[in-house]
Amino acid sequence: MPMRIQGISNGSEMFNPKISIMKVNVHAVNFTVDRKLVDFIQERMDKLEKYYDKVVSADIFLKVERTSDKENKAVEIKINVPGDDFVVKKQCKTFEEAVELSAESLERLLVKRKEKIRAHI
Repeated sequence: MPMRIQGISNGSEMFNPKISIMKVNVHAVNFTVDRKLVDFIQERMDKLEKYYDKVVSADIFLKVERTSDKENKAVEIKINVPGDDFVVKKQCKTFEEAVELSAESLERLLVKRKEKIRAHI
């Protein structure tokens, strides 16, 4: 059964309505996730708001694939923005590396979306 750990917000969004902290849910499939890894993921996901500030939530699924391959750590990130969902999957040697590569892909997707929306205004 997947384990869910919800992201922690610092509460500052109550005082400044421009700050929108996205909800980050980490799902570890068939293993227990380390708090250090959850903090790393939260920090990396928060950086995405720099590229597109309307991200509502992010679901991160961490899986260890049963292969003989050394790159058996799979990360799937699904982010929700108004009107769309973006899904990126990466498989690497470590979860940190997979999260980093996924986040870079999402940055490119979010920049494209922002440019597309600006072109229609």
